[in-house]
Amino acid sequence: MGKRLYVGNLPFSQNDQTMEILFAEFGSVEFAKVITIKNSGRSKGFGFVEMSTEEEAQKAIEKMNDREIEGRKLVVNEAKPLERNDNREPG
Repeated sequence: MGKRLYVGNLPFSQNDQTMEILFAEFGSVEFAKVITIKNSGRSKGFGFVEMSTEEEAQKAIEKMNDREIEGRKLVVNEAKPLERNDNREPG
């Protein structure tokens, strides 16, 4: 299992700092990033957290997956590596 976690179904009020605080309960957070829309800066409702160790990451998944935050149940699991799509058409 990797140390990088996918965090989905985030409340739109969450930002990098609040997500880091949320996950710090389970260990040392290397980084926390809420993905935003470039033009508006508005959250897309998901992000990524990287924990210092595999054990911390597993504990965060166990405790945070399905946890309700501001009326939304979070989806927390191991982040999958980004797959390169060479079949895309240019432009």
